[in-house]
Amino acid sequence: MSLGFKRLKKNKIGHLKIKNYKFDRVENFKYLGVILNEDDNNQIDLQERIKNANKTYFMLQKFFKNKNILKKLKLRLKNTIIDKVLTYASETWTLTKRDRKQLNVFERKVCRRILGPVYDNEKENWRILFNKEIYASINP
Repeated sequence: MSLGFKRLKKNKIGHLKIKNYKFDRVENFKYLGVILNEDDNNQIDLQERIKNANKTYFMLQKFFKNKNILKKLKLRLKNTIIDKVLTYASETWTLTKRDRKQLNVFERKVCRRILGPVYDNEKENWRILFNKEIYASINP
């Protein structure tokens, strides 16, 4: 079977022709929920995943702000739902330091929201959790 495929050079307009079908060249497209592009750069997909995970957090915000629900249960829900949305199809990612930093920043941001502020007895005011305190809370 001959596909009639012409090798396309970068930044050249072209198409793929298979029998009577003609496919136009695009810079990126969504396939099975994953954004693919010609550079094999997953930055766009990663941004989309973080955005979707953030939307998921805000859909569940009423649950996370409820004072009657244990923080342990809230963290379990975060691990069960939000982390799954964030890491969908992550097996195909090639993470750079920048990508890892973005994922860590997002995770800490969500954990800070869930765990809430703490009262600092020395300064007699409320403050957000430090990174070490967050990691100690989520990894006892």
